[in-house]
Amino acid sequence: MVNKEMIEQETKYGGTYFHHESSYVDEGASVGIGTKVWHFCHIMAGAKIGSKCSIGQNVNIGGKAVIGNGVKLQNNISVYDDVIIEDDVFCGPSMVFTNVANPRAFVERKHEYKLTLIKRGASIGANATIVCGTTLGEYCFIGAGSVVTHNIPPYALAFGNPARVFGWVCKCGVKLGEDLVCPECKKKYLKNDNGLEEIA
Repeated sequence: MVNKEMIEQETKYGGTYFHHESSYVDEGASVGIGTKVWHFCHIMAGAKIGSKCSIGQNVNIGGKAVIGNGVKLQNNISVYDDVIIEDDVFCGPSMVFTNVANPRAFVERKHEYKLTLIKRGASIGANATIVCGTTLGEYCFIGAGSVVTHNIPPYALAFGNPARVFGWVCKCGVKLGEDLVCPECKKKYLKNDNGLEEIA
């Protein structure tokens, strides 16, 4: 089914992406092939977005934000400057990024932005808050409504306020048992100092 309100736009790479007629993609933004930008979005100049992403309704992406390939940003998300999202990350509806640790309306702190890194394959649940300066490890899973105030290791299942690690998840998203073997896809993992690593 073709959405007549979606505008096909050429990319810098030779292919095309699509944006809804109600959205603004500023000149100087880079959007990858096959990406879809839905209603009421604003992609600021300098933003870098990979291919085959889905940018949901009412999303704002800052000029110094970097988004990889295959990322899904659900509705009502702002990706601020100095947020880096790697490939295949899922960001649930209305989750929140920040970029200043101690904001004041009357104090200019743009020079104090802290880098936030969301690594490949991570999932962030709806209404979660990711405090700036943190790193979410590969394929970790952050529960809905959580507040992340420190780094989360790869494959960790973390939730709460503040978020803590309560278990481990497979690359496919299924919770692992104590044997660290996925009950569905049968992948096996080994625990190390940094979290988990896949061994089969």
